[in-house]
Amino acid sequence: MGHNAGVTRLLDENALVRSSVVANCMMNRERSLSGSNGYGRELGMDVMAELTARAGRATPVRWLDVCCGSGRAPAEAAGLLTDRGLTGQVEITGLDLVDHFVRDSHSPSLRLISGSVNQWTPDSRFDLITCVHGLHYVGDKLGALSRIASWLTTDGLFIANFDPGSVRRADAVPIGRRLTAQLRARGFTYDSTRRRISRRGSAQPRFPYRYMGADDQAGPNYTGQPAVNSIYEPLP
Repeated sequence: MGHNAGVTRLLDENALVRSSVVANCMMNRERSLSGSNGYGRELGMDVMAELTARAGRATPVRWLDVCCGSGRAPAEAAGLLTDRGLTGQVEITGLDLVDHFVRDSHSPSLRLISGSVNQWTPDSRFDLITCVHGLHYVGDKLGALSRIASWLTTDGLFIANFDPGSVRRADAVPIGRRLTAQLRARGFTYDSTRRRISRRGSAQPRFPYRYMGADDQAGPNYTGQPAVNSIYEPLP
């Protein structure tokens, strides 16, 4: 994509997938469901408690883990569900760009799929959608948030790590407080202290920006790891 005053180069979605920053990201490859860097700590919630509390309904409870890495955490959850006799009551889907998943991932409750959050289309809605530090490496972050919101059930929960500072104008300046206000106006909750974004309930939010491309040379974000900035221009 073309040059501009703020960013040396911009990548489209296909080029971003091949970027070394995205390909070499190891933040989530082997992350566990619990523990010092587990999902519970990073998301501030107990995934198993959320799933089991919803189990027992007429239809299975569905959890989508976006940017699931090797799928270790979803596989652990599937094993725990089997131990608790809930195999048929919960369905787990893990989605990641890299098709290198854990070997012990053959539970009937678990599907691990290779794909992009901005290109993949689910065949059902989800009661829980999580994304642990994965949005840092997504190009069109606002597009991803819109898509994810539309995949929720009526009372579904979405929660993820999110850095608004990575959403920037063409001059590379963060959109800043205007963006967080726009997120809240569209039904999202943002915790600036813990850098978590969440929402309850399905919607199809639209943001007043046109996605221009991704900057994979942004350098480290608050995690200390190289990340991707998403560049937008305001719609007229």
